[in-house]
Amino acid sequence: MAIEILVPDLPESVADATVATWHVQPGEFVERDEILVDIETDKVVLEVPASESGILEAIVEEEGATVLSKQLIGRLQPGEAADAPAEAAAEETPAAAQGTADASPSVRRLINELGLDASQIKGTGKGGVITKEDVDNFQNAKAAPAAASASAPAVDVPVAARSEKRVPMTRLRKRIAERLLEAKNSTAMLTTFNEINMKPIMDIRKQYKDVFEEKHGIRLGFMSFYIKAVTEALKRYPEVNASIDGDDIVYHNFFDVSIAVSTPRGLVTPVLRDTDTMGLADIEKNIRELALKGRDGKLTVEEMMGGNFTVTNGGVFGSLLSTPIINPPQAAILGMHKIQERPMAVDGKVEILPMMYLALSYDHRLIDGKESVGFLVTVKELLEDPTRLLLDV
Repeated sequence: MAIEILVPDLPESVADATVATWHVQPGEFVERDEILVDIETDKVVLEVPASESGILEAIVEEEGATVLSKQLIGRLQPGEAADAPAEAAAEETPAAAQGTADASPSVRRLINELGLDASQIKGTGKGGVITKEDVDNFQNAKAAPAAASASAPAVDVPVAARSEKRVPMTRLRKRIAERLLEAKNSTAMLTTFNEINMKPIMDIRKQYKDVFEEKHGIRLGFMSFYIKAVTEALKRYPEVNASIDGDDIVYHNFFDVSIAVSTPRGLVTPVLRDTDTMGLADIEKNIRELALKGRDGKLTVEEMMGGNFTVTNGGVFGSLLSTPIINPPQAAILGMHKIQERPMAVDGKVEILPMMYLALSYDHRLIDGKESVGFLVTVKELLEDPTRLLLDV
């Protein structure tokens, strides 16, 4: 009896989802727990594994289809690996089946897809079994004469016309667009700037990076310093750590910082929770874990929810200056940028220093200029004199 493949339970905040990618096609054998299909929501990608070993019997909902929680999307015929050749052979043409009786299902399927005559392919596998390499070699041999004739300069080939490609937005990209418009239309957003001399932090990192990595098993980066400085500044300016809910201002007595992470699917903002209790090593480990999950599409809804303030680092892509957009319902976002050497006046002399621009975008309905500038100056002072982070001054 076939096993139904169902959409997983979707989070409460997610109404529906999209079938993103089928990793297995009908007729293919899969092992238990092998990923069959990815289901994409506007927050995360859910992987649907095979509950039993067997052959994918049918795909009910193709890629791109909109589906609901617990909806039927496919059927799996349970069975062992030895059953796979018999199932796949039934779908082949008589000519192909005769020449590929002992070949694997994937090889038989490849022969059918290419429209080849299996009786003309010489098998080099054990007992004369046709392998994938045999099919490739046979196909290449067939293509060689055609390629030789095509290489003769018979006529001039015109330059390809201009073309365009139209693809639908992913659910995550749609959600990003909605939230960006929401932030622009529903907040009184303003951006203030400052700059930091990064030399003190770069000197500390250069001096202790090897010892730090040896002790903690993680590299010492700049983001941990940024997060520590931001957390201390949030303590001193609670309005920046607050949010607006209707006609109320909600002050948070905890420090959850969202980290903007670029992934193949788009920009996501997983949350570092209770950053006031973390050391530099803890921050670096958590950032790395969230970044890897984001890259692989394995972030959970819980890891994406919440956050009182966001830090985004466009400098890793070479951005010198930008005006980041607030991540609702948060009230502010801090943008870090590229570290670039510039001539600076120091005690009446010109010195070449590694400088970085800071940009704080904030909701002016909640945060006044005094608080926003004070917050940014605090971050600047803490980063330019990192010992203040240790002394809490």
